[in-house]
Amino acid sequence: MSIEKLKEILPDYAKDLRLNISTLHASSLLSKQQKAGCFIVAAIVSRNKMVIEKISEEFAPQLSDQALTAAKTAAAIMSMTNIYYRFTHLIENESYQHLPAKLRMNGMATHGIEKIDFELFCIVASAINGCAACLNAHEPELQKLNVSTEIIQESVKIAAVIYAISAIL
Repeated sequence: MSIEKLKEILPDYAKDLRLNISTLHASSLLSKQQKAGCFIVAAIVSRNKMVIEKISEEFAPQLSDQALTAAKTAAAIMSMTNIYYRFTHLIENESYQHLPAKLRMNGMATHGIEKIDFELFCIVASAINGCAACLNAHEPELQKLNVSTEIIQESVKIAAVIYAISAIL
């Protein structure tokens, strides 16, 4: 089990991360696809090669090829848009907010999985990348789809724990 391997190499000062990843791995709040996809997106966006490898070993077999591609698509597109929209939000010159992005984002519509799952994947990437604009675009979409705040929170907890593990390893 690759999650176990990650837990074994965490230093003692990261005991809480060890406990949190176990809790999130065992959680049944998210569907199997949602949980696996959120873990994979979080690992990719956190940019730690070893964490990406171990998380992918654990969770990729739980996803269809289409769902795995959708998770990777969300990580790719959101990594791009998070930077762009964070820039437009942070820069004092408001004229950038009125310019069209003109960035290709076809994967947002052609991912081929349930909209709820893809939106959760986008929330995970946006939370890690710290993009308030994207968080505030995707969270209301999930609310419109009647996704509970607990489910949204669970996906962001996965993002937080995987990011922290990636940062210390």
